[in-house]
Order: sequence, then structure tokens, then C-alpha cells
Amino acid sequence: MTLKVIGAGFGRTGTMSLKLALEALGLGPCYHMIEVFKNPAAPDWWYEAALDPARADWAKIFAGYSATVDWPSATFYRELAAAYPEAKVILTERDPDDWFESTQATIFKNDIPADVEAPFLRMLRKVIYELFDVRMHDRDHVISVYLAHNRTVRETIPADRLLVYRVSDGWAPLCGFLGVAVPDTSMPKVNSREEFAAMVAAGGPPHMRAGEPA
Repeated sequence: MTLKVIGAGFGRTGTMSLKLALEALGLGPCYHMIEVFKNPAAPDWWYEAALDPARADWAKIFAGYSATVDWPSATFYRELAAAYPEAKVILTERDPDDWFESTQATIFKNDIPADVEAPFLRMLRKVIYELFDVRMHDRDHVISVYLAHNRTVRETIPADRLLVYRVSDGWAPLCGFLGVAVPDTSMPKVNSREEFAAMVAAGGPPHMRAGEPA
């Protein structure tokens, strides 16, 4: 199995909804951060990839998957686009201020210390937090990194290979880009802040559980 779709959008830009949409369109299974929660070996794979992307074993990481969205893979969209030259790339976006507020209520709510040893937290800090110089609550800085990333994706990926997409746009642009029929079902819209809070209350994700850094 090889990757057919690579998501370049940061977390909290509709990536879970996109994951479910791709799977509904027959382009799954789709990798997402929730897959990392399920595999105890995965955090170390991603940490090692961040240390030296040229040596990352993408075939091992994505075994059994035909698409990937969200972090941690969004950090490596350039490497993945080179490794899977036939794959199409989707950049999910949302209003920058809305995105920042969403991150503060969910994925960036807790800080991660530099000396953390837990594999999942160590991976998060290296693969995601360091993109923002670990200044996760500095609004102007975090938004500037977000906007620069989106701009670089546009500049890096050829236009005929890239879809800049908002989940609110619905099925039509997504299906047109992928060359598949539009389903007669509603576009998935999941992982709201409330749903994220419910997931935390149920015991995950690991860095948001009771007793973890706050």
C-alpha cells in the first residue's frame, strides 16, 4: 500500500473531518494523530524522523495506510511529497484567529518541559512544539508560524498537485480534486472543542490526561 493523499495542514484545521471524509471516499485507512495514540512504537518512529528525516522509514510508519492528515505527518509534508510523487496534497486551512483559539483550548493547552522522557510527549515537543519555538501561547508568533507554513506549502507543492481546502467548502472541491464522485451523505464535521474535551475526559490524548504537564 502506498500513500495517495498527503495532508499538509496543521492540526485543528479540520483534519479529523478530512480523515473521515477520505475514508468515506474509499481513500483510507487514513493516518492521523489518533493512530499514534494506538501504537506504542509510533512516538519513537516520529521522534527519530524529526532528528533525521532523510532516514525516516515511511513504509514502516504508514504500513496499512493509503492517506495521512494532521500532525505528526504534516510536519514532513515535503519529505512525504518527494517519497510519494504520485500522491496528491491537501492543505486544510481555517481563519487564523479561530485556529489559534482552538489550539489553546485543546492541543496546545498544556506545556511540555524540555526534559520530558515520556515518548509521546517527547515526540510532540520535537515534531510540533519546536515548529513554534515552544512559544505555544504567544498569539502573534504562533499565528505567524501558521501563516508562513501555509504560504510555504503553496510555494512548494505544484498547483496541479495541491488543493487548498476548508472543510466548510464541502464535498465538491475535495471530490473534484480527487477525481471521485460526490457522496449523497453530509460532509463529516467532527472533533469540536467539546468533543476534544470529552476525549480527554475519557483518557486521551496522553498529553492532556490528568497528571500530565499543565
